[in-house]
Amino acid sequence: MGIDWSTRLAARTRTQQDLLGGILALANARGVVNFSGGFPELGIFPTSTVADIARDLMAEDAAIALQYAPSEGVESTRHAVAGLLAAEQGHRPSDDELMITSGGIDAVTLIARSVLDPGDVVLVEEPSYLGAVSGFAAFDPVLRGVPMDDDGLDVEALAALLASSDVVPKLLYTIPDHQNPSGRQLSAERRTALVELCARHGVLVVEDVAYRQLGFTDERHPSLWSLNPDVVVQIGTFSKTFFPGVRLGWAAGPAEVVARLVVAKQNSDQCAGALGQRMLEEFLRAGHFDTHLPRARELYRGRAELMLAALGEHVDGLGTWTVPRGGFFTWLHLPGVDTTALAARAREASVAFVPGAGFFADRVDHEHLRLSFSRVREPDIDVGIARLAAAAHAMRGN
Repeated sequence: MGIDWSTRLAARTRTQQDLLGGILALANARGVVNFSGGFPELGIFPTSTVADIARDLMAEDAAIALQYAPSEGVESTRHAVAGLLAAEQGHRPSDDELMITSGGIDAVTLIARSVLDPGDVVLVEEPSYLGAVSGFAAFDPVLRGVPMDDDGLDVEALAALLASSDVVPKLLYTIPDHQNPSGRQLSAERRTALVELCARHGVLVVEDVAYRQLGFTDERHPSLWSLNPDVVVQIGTFSKTFFPGVRLGWAAGPAEVVARLVVAKQNSDQCAGALGQRMLEEFLRAGHFDTHLPRARELYRGRAELMLAALGEHVDGLGTWTVPRGGFFTWLHLPGVDTTALAARAREASVAFVPGAGFFADRVDHEHLRLSFSRVREPDIDVGIARLAAAAHAMRGN
C-alpha cells in the first residue's frame, strides 16, 4: 500500500486553493473566449528587438548574462531600473533601496517571509489581488479587509480600523493604480492621507504598481512610494509591460527592509535570471520601452472600450461594473448570482472568467467576478459578454 502523503503535508496546505493554477492553465486555451487571466497581448511582444538584444548579449556579455546574478540583481540592471523610477515617479532609490525580483509575486513572498510572524495582522484592500492574498496567507497571518469605493481604498475606514484595533498591523497591501481585480484608481487626495496615516501608526505600506504604466491617458497620480519612501515598499513587475517569460520585477523601499528581502531571496530562488535582467536593461537603455508602452496603452484602451460597450449592451439591468482608466480589468457585480457556479455554466458556452470569491480575504462574496480584456481578440469581446450574460440570465431563470 502506498504512503498517504496528504497526511504529511503542512496543515496550512489543507486550506490553500489553487486559484492561480486554474487561471494559468487557461493561458493558451483554444476555442474559449478567455476573460480570465491578466495576460498581456502576444501581438505586442517586442520579439524582433529582444532577439537582436539576445544575440548581442551572447556575443558580447555571456559571462554575465549566462551566469548566476547577485541576489539583489545585476548592478547595471538595478541602475537602469532606478533611472526608470526616477524618470516616471520623480524619486530615485539609492543602491541599497532597490532590488530585482522574479516578478511581483516573488516580491510578495519575500516581504511576507521577512516581515510576518504567525498571527501578525495584514491589511488588504477588498477585493484584492488573489495572488497576494494567498501569498500572505501562506505565512499564517490574520488577514483583515479594508473596503474600497470608486476612489480606491477607503482611507477613512482604514483610519477607523487602526483607531479601534489593539494590535498595530504589520503591513497594508494596496494596488493604487488600475487595481486588480476592480480596475479602480486611488484618488490623489487619498494617497497623501494614506501614507501619512500609515506613517503615524507605523504600518508598512506595500504598494503594488503592476499596472501603473498602463493608464489609458497621460494622467498620473504620485506613487505612494514617491510620497514617503520611508514607509512604503513599492513592488512592480515587467510581466505586463515587457513580457512575462522573463519573470522580472523590483522592490524599492527602506534600506533595512530591502536588505532583509535580499537575504530572503537567497533562501528561495537565490537570484532573478541574469539573462532576462540584461535583456531588460538593454531594452530600457536603448529607449525601446518609451516607444513600446504607448502601443500597449492604446491597444488595451481600445479593448477596454469594447468591453464596456458590450457590458452596456448585454448586461445592463443584470448587474453593474467598474469603468477602468487603465490596466487589464473590470469588476462585475451580478446580484443574486453565484459566480462560482456561473463559471462552470459559462465554460459550457466556451467563456472563461475568474469568480470573485478568491479576491476577498476577510469576508465571503460570491456575487462578483473579474473580467480581463487584455488578451481577447476584439471581435470576440462582444460575443463572449453576450454568452456570459445569457448564462447569468439562465441561472436567474429570466
